[in-house]
Amino acid sequence: MRTRYEELIAELRAAAQPDRPAPDAMHRYLDKVRRHVYRVVDRDIAELKAAGFSEDEIFAQTVAVAVAAGLERLDAGLAALE
Repeated sequence: MRTRYEELIAELRAAAQPDRPAPDAMHRYLDKVRRHVYRVVDRDIAELKAAGFSEDEIFAQTVAVAVAAGLERLDAGLAALE
């Protein structure tokens, strides 16, 4: 199904880099973002900083995973409409 938003979605995929590789030490946090973002707390970020990650690294990985999760849900919704 082709939507009028397809070009914008493609731009979002490119900009957010949802397939960006993530460091192993971030996997638990990123899984939480992907599946239960409402459970992310300041302590999660503090632990990543203590592990040596910069705020920029944490932000980039968080955005990539959040966009990937959103796009997966969008794709599932569009597939259901077909």
